[in-house]
Amino acid sequence: MTTPFAPRDPSDVTRLVEAYPLCWIVTGGGADRLATPLPLLPETDSEGSVQSLLGHIPRAHPQSVAVASDPRASILCLGPQGYISPRLVSNPTWGPTWNYAACRFEVEIQFVPDETDSALSRLAEALEGREAGAWKPDRMGERYEVLKKRIVAFRAHVRETHARFKLGQDENDLTFGEIVDAHADPVLADWMRRARG
Repeated sequence: MTTPFAPRDPSDVTRLVEAYPLCWIVTGGGADRLATPLPLLPETDSEGSVQSLLGHIPRAHPQSVAVASDPRASILCLGPQGYISPRLVSNPTWGPTWNYAACRFEVEIQFVPDETDSALSRLAEALEGREAGAWKPDRMGERYEVLKKRIVAFRAHVRETHARFKLGQDENDLTFGEIVDAHADPVLADWMRRARG
C-alpha cells in the first residue's frame, strides 16, 4: 500500500542523497554499535533508483574493522526538514507538525580499494562542480598520495530502501499554500511543492 508520504518516483530518493550527501553509516548492535557521518554518492539504475552508494573511510577507523567482519549496515540520509508552526495557517484548529524528507538504506558494504582514486575524484566533482577553478584532488600534489594510503573506497550495495517524504501532501490546498508561502525556509518549501506534484 502506498502512503501519502512515499516518494513520487525512485529518482526523488536519488535527488535527496545528491542534495544532502552527508549520511550516517550505522553498523553493529548493542555495545558494538558504531555510527559515522560520511559523504556518499548515489549510483543508480536506468530508472533512477539508487542501487549503491559510493564513499570512502579511513582505514584505521573502528568502523572499517567492524565492516570487514560484518558488511551489513544501515545508511541514514536526512534531507530538508523543519518545524511547521500553526501561526502559518488560518485554521485555528490546526496543530503543529514537522516536515522532512528522509531515507534509510539497508546495505552490504564492499571495500573497493582499486576505486579509491575514482571515488575521490567523483566526490570532488559532485561537490565542486565542473566549472573552471573547481578543486580537484591532484592539486594536493605529493600530499594526495600520502593521505590516499590512509583511506579506502567502499560501495554500499542497497538491499532495501525505506524513504519517507513527509512534506505536507496530506494538507488541504489552502493550508498547504499558506505554509509554503510563509515558511522561513525556502528550500523546505520548494521540496514541499515538488512532493505535492
